[in-house]
Order: sequence, then C-alpha cells, then structure tokens
Amino acid sequence: MTEKERLNRITESIIGAAIEVHRALGPGLLESAYEACLAFELVERGLKAEQ
Repeated sequence: MTEKERLNRITESIIGAAIEVHRALGPGLLESAYEACLAFELVERGLKAEQ
C-alpha cells in the first residue's frame, strides 16, 4: 500500500466517524459533546485521538 492510499484510508475513516457522530447526535449540541463522541468513535475505529 502506498503512502497516499494509507492516508486516504485514514481520511475516509475520520470523515466516516464524524458523519456517524453527527447522524447519531444530530445538530445543536455544544462542540465539547461532539468532540468527546468523535474521540470515542475514532478510537473504536482503531485510530488514536487526543482531546
């Protein structure tokens, strides 16, 4: 796998996690709520996340 392909997979996973969090929570929450849930979702997908 090339570096570009590896980065594309990571990017797809991050965007997918963000979409899933927004879909589950909906609009209108504080940014901190989305941040915590996105960090959790990223870790669940095998990525490292820091808050």
